Amino acid sequence: MRIHHLNCGSACPVGGRLFDGYSRGLTAHLVCHCLLIETDQGLVLVDTGFGLRDVHQPRPRLSPFFLALNNIQLREEDTALRAVERQGFQASDVRHIVVTHLDFDHAGGIEDFPNATVHVFGRELEAARAQRHGFIASQRYRTQQWDEAVNWQAYEAGGEPWFGFEAVRDLKGLPPEILMVPLVGHTWGHCGIAVDTGGHSNGGHSNDGQWLLLAGDAYFFHGEMDVNNPHCPPGMRAYQAMMEVDRKSRLANQDRLRGLLRGHGGEVRVICSHDKVELDRCR
Repeated sequence: MRIHHLNCGSACPVGGRLFDGYSRGLTAHLVCHCLLIETDQGLVLVDTGFGLRDVHQPRPRLSPFFLALNNIQLREEDTALRAVERQGFQASDVRHIVVTHLDFDHAGGIEDFPNATVHVFGRELEAARAQRHGFIASQRYRTQQWDEAVNWQAYEAGGEPWFGFEAVRDLKGLPPEILMVPLVGHTWGHCGIAVDTGGHSNGGHSNDGQWLLLAGDAYFFHGEMDVNNPHCPPGMRAYQAMMEVDRKSRLANQDRLRGLLRGHGGEVRVICSHDKVELDRCR
């Protein structure tokens, strides 16, 4: 499998390095790190960032609160569809979309690929459709972004674990090298997506090459995965706390991810969705 690392959206919240850890100006720079995977079953997108309709009709598809708070930069060239086209493909070549969760900055491009099957953890789809009470819950899920999608595949955890984590294997129509790893806390059904980049897996371990885990919003800043001195800028720490639905589970899963790196750092590479430093390293 060949993996392309895409940025499918940018945000520049006020706060600079107090938010992203490195920016020198007044604003920070966050990305929407997505994966485009070439497989024998066609193209697979892992998350979609913002879509074409978000760019051209940001309201009501996006929450005015998050548009302002995150200072979202909506550019057509940043959408997953345009990124796919730059690789020489077209929308119909994307056969599957696997989402970490259905927040507005991860699911906006789903409708740009109408022929794709959308794979999601069942608890997340249920939560997104349930119109949860509370201000953040009502603003984070934007059903306008994906209410036209018809090919859904929802899953529950079960079966053989992955490096000690619960896992969802045998995603319908996808190669066995791609699986979901539930990492709840940021949302009710948040998952990481693991990809065996070596193409050979056995009981959760890669015999050839290395696993890549897109951990979504399980963490936001690369320093949080420092196994000896985990750290995060205060602005980013506050944003994560604002968005969490289960603080205990979120922090426990961060700790488990550090444990994964501590014990299997030579076999697994862990990345998140919004850290530009990690995206640049992957590219």
